[in-house]
Amino acid sequence: MSEYRLHIDIPVGTSEPQAVRIAQQMISAIATHVQLRSKIEEEVKGMNYRLGNDGDRQKSNYLMVDHEGHVNNKKCRLTFTENKV
Repeated sequence: MSEYRLHIDIPVGTSEPQAVRIAQQMISAIATHVQLRSKIEEEVKGMNYRLGNDGDRQKSNYLMVDHEGHVNNKKCRLTFTENKV
């Protein structure tokens, strides 16, 4: 059986440094919010994400840039853990 997935498309501007900053802030806010919750649905273990560019035909991830300025095509992963109080 195939799973349902939540896909969210959020425009974050045309400047790469600004887009990276905004994306990192948004992922950080999601991570903080999820980690502070007292209960997380057991079915939701985490999420994959990437910062793309509409002009790039590949599924590049502008959050993963090497020392030569080349972008990766792998997604980043945020793993949710249950907060036991």
